[in-house]
Amino acid sequence: MRDILILLIVVVLIPMAAFRPSLGIMGWTVLSIANPHRYAWAASHWPLAAAVAIATLMGLVLTRDRRDWSVSPPTAVLLAFMLWMCVTLPFSISITDSLPMWERVMKIDLMILVAMVALTTQRHVMALTWVLVASIGVYGFKGGLYTIATGGAGRVWGPPGSFIEGNNELALALIVTIPLMRFLQLQTTRRWVRHGLTILMLLCTVAALGTQSRGALLALAAMAAMLFVRGGGQRLWLGVVMAIVGTALIAFMPATWDQRMATIVDYQRDSSAMGRINAWWMAWNLAKDRFFGGGYSIYDPATFARYAPNPRDIHAAHSIFFQVLGEHGFVGLALFLLLGYMIWRWAGWLRRNAADDPETRWAADLGSLCQVSLIGFAVGGAFLSLAYFDLPYNLLVLVVVARRCVRVPLAARAAENRALAERAPQAARRAYSAMTDQAR
Repeated sequence: MRDILILLIVVVLIPMAAFRPSLGIMGWTVLSIANPHRYAWAASHWPLAAAVAIATLMGLVLTRDRRDWSVSPPTAVLLAFMLWMCVTLPFSISITDSLPMWERVMKIDLMILVAMVALTTQRHVMALTWVLVASIGVYGFKGGLYTIATGGAGRVWGPPGSFIEGNNELALALIVTIPLMRFLQLQTTRRWVRHGLTILMLLCTVAALGTQSRGALLALAAMAAMLFVRGGGQRLWLGVVMAIVGTALIAFMPATWDQRMATIVDYQRDSSAMGRINAWWMAWNLAKDRFFGGGYSIYDPATFARYAPNPRDIHAAHSIFFQVLGEHGFVGLALFLLLGYMIWRWAGWLRRNAADDPETRWAADLGSLCQVSLIGFAVGGAFLSLAYFDLPYNLLVLVVVARRCVRVPLAARAAENRALAERAPQAARRAYSAMTDQAR
């Protein structure tokens, strides 16, 4: 039954994507991030996302929908990062083993580029944000209820075979999505939507803690701290609420959760933490030895035997930074960090420049809360291998498209301000002349 339902949805979505590429982007995002087909039987192996992507690309070429082919600086950095990953592939330790992951990453990044071409309006930005929130929020909703029902004893997991299958990866996705929920809450005037998003944010926080991910706890603390530092009105209020709710939720969690979180401080006694450090040293040593890195498949006994301090303790990178460093070398890491910086910078531009005009205020809220999401991803991702997951790249789409949307009204406002400034001296001179004539 699940297979039939998912197939019917995709069959309807494909022609819609061909005639409206923006709808294809929404469908691709759901399939790529939420992975609903992973809970079916035969459909879990069907190339459903690929079918929607092909239809979207056809629509991009054949339809007359508005498109924006401009290449912004963040887009250029993403293109450079993609090109570098293509350059490093032939130098992989095992090209055959690296090829499947390279294909997966290229497909994701290609659709991110397509999204920045096909999405051109504020309505598109809002729709994509809702799709992202719904795609991850569904796991936060049921995971939060599960955590409450089990008293925090059971762990929350993501869809099988996806980037967020593991408990730690799902926790990070939930954390990155919470600020986007807050953004949507700020934009709606419907009370039931605002209350529903509040409940969803709380359940996502509960689910993130229910994954028993130590990185999730650190990421939540970092986001709350950022809201405190930013201060001012709603964001300060949200930071206070997060701190209070977080404290209450931590008190709710069982003793086993407390013991696991305590290993953050006493990491030397935790085998998992020491295994991650061993993997980080392996990536560092490999990058120093191989300019192009080792490719996507470096987590094997042979590679650890050559580069790791402890060759028998084989782990995944467990860090977005060391993951990219080991797989693509120092140049790849530099491009990855530059991409994050560009997202931060463009989100900051929206926050600073779009806040004073009621017409563009929504973009300022988006920029501010995308920065909060980015902090959560950077802190939580420092302990997870999630460098190629779609969600943070969708933050890039949001800020780039939002800046295009507000560019015209902000330019008009700036021109109006310049005109007023030019007229002000003339008005002052006329007033002075009138006063002089009266005095005479």
